[in-house]
Amino acid sequence: MSPLIHPTAIISPSAELGKEVQVGPYCVVEGRASIGDRTVLNAFVSVHDCVSIGKDCRVYEYTSVGGDPQDHGYKGEESWVRIGDGNIIRENVTINRATGEGCETVVGDHCFIMDGVHLAHNVRLGSHVTIANKVGLSGFVSVDDYTVFGGMSGVHQFVRIGSYCMIGGLYRVTRDVPPYTLAAGEPLRLTGLNTVGLRRANFSAEVRRGIHAFYRELYAKGRTFRQSLEDALSKKSSYGPEIRHILEFYEGTKRGITFWGRSRDADEEQGEISRGAVGGTSAP
Repeated sequence: MSPLIHPTAIISPSAELGKEVQVGPYCVVEGRASIGDRTVLNAFVSVHDCVSIGKDCRVYEYTSVGGDPQDHGYKGEESWVRIGDGNIIRENVTINRATGEGCETVVGDHCFIMDGVHLAHNVRLGSHVTIANKVGLSGFVSVDDYTVFGGMSGVHQFVRIGSYCMIGGLYRVTRDVPPYTLAAGEPLRLTGLNTVGLRRANFSAEVRRGIHAFYRELYAKGRTFRQSLEDALSKKSSYGPEIRHILEFYEGTKRGITFWGRSRDADEEQGEISRGAVGGTSAP
């Protein structure tokens, strides 16, 4: 079945539209945009040049996908937005292209991006990510699979957020958030495991207990976090896949890690980690 295009829509002759695509009133699809089978653009959607949207997506009114990055470093180079299959993108969302020749802003599959969300240049979302209203992700933020954001939270550039996390609404995220955790408060702190999310994702009770026990050991009193982490890394191969995933996340941190609770000692030690105690890296 051919695409169904409203007569007021403007479609570039270079654009590629898949089967059964629907383009609503006053939409604009520019340049080399590509839209996959059965994807629906509601009214007043702008899809700019160098955008690829997958199959079975729905994009709601006044959303702009592929606009120039809001970055002083952008010099007009060719960059892309790549959006996977099965995504819901609600009203007034902005998703900017990347900074850097050939670089990409990426959204995985089956994400739910709600009203007024902003995904800045070079953001990378995994799959099954849910982002509530008015959340802003700054440049180069990465978010792993199945993470959920509460409304009106904001994420600092270069921050990494692990899989199966839950970020509370109205909070700012300035340091990496490790997998499987809940984060809330000002300043942001880890407040526990995302037990509900893990249960819904069919993590067994045994696996959930193992993750909980590992985090308790990692942040145990009587020794520094750095000592606990180095000890865990020394026996990384002996752990199951979930714990190895946590350790690999810690090894990759550049901005430092969000800590548990509201401890002054943790804040002081956080400074050490941000200066290179983990992975030999420093904050940008």
